[in-house]
Amino acid sequence: MAIKSIQYNQHTLDISYEIINPEAKIDLIILHGWGSNKGLMKKSFSPYMDTFRHIYIDLPGFGGSTCNVALETKDYARIVELLMIHINASKDIILGHSFGGKVALLLEPKVLVLVGSAGIYIPKSFKVRAKIALYKALKVFGFAKLRSLFVADDAKSLSEPMYQTFKNVVDEDFSDDFASYGGKALLCWGEEDTDTPLSSAHKINELIDDSTLKVYDGNHYFFMIHAQEVSREIKDVFLKSLGN
Repeated sequence: MAIKSIQYNQHTLDISYEIINPEAKIDLIILHGWGSNKGLMKKSFSPYMDTFRHIYIDLPGFGGSTCNVALETKDYARIVELLMIHINASKDIILGHSFGGKVALLLEPKVLVLVGSAGIYIPKSFKVRAKIALYKALKVFGFAKLRSLFVADDAKSLSEPMYQTFKNVVDEDFSDDFASYGGKALLCWGEEDTDTPLSSAHKINELIDDSTLKVYDGNHYFFMIHAQEVSREIKDVFLKSLGN
């Protein structure tokens, strides 16, 4: 594991990363989802794809990486890009799980691997919208300290900068970005995913011109069980991309 200090918009962020198979010539950048870390991704994928140089990154505010400023998804992409410049990494293949999928998309790799990716806006249920309205009403009357009773589980333990970041990124719609992506994409999804439902995968598959959708048994973290099969698909799609 290594840490690189990145200067971004007058802030210093320490970014933790790890490289596996350092002598390999083809780079595979792997980005985790919201609330996760590179360790989960490494545990899943490091046993496979040894012809690639794996680069596992803790996104700012997660794992061993720091974050003292509110960010948007485009900021995450730029910070990852700055790290890639420092470590001389290329955009051969970038894999992103959940929130990491949006970051991977903005990096515009040659091969984009979306694993249960976020980025398709899903309208909130009436129950969630009612909770938000109630919290805003209570906040007006000085009850902001009750925030933990109303915010999403993914946001309850966050620092203030990361809570603001969460609010910035949680409801984004990247439909136009998916439609404008010009490379080859592999979409891997869990059939029982309730965080980023399979309907999102079908929509992304329609939006990206050159994409392949593979569906597996399991939930949002299906890849932890099916990493070997997903790895085979990644290698296959990358080989096909060489002919383009």
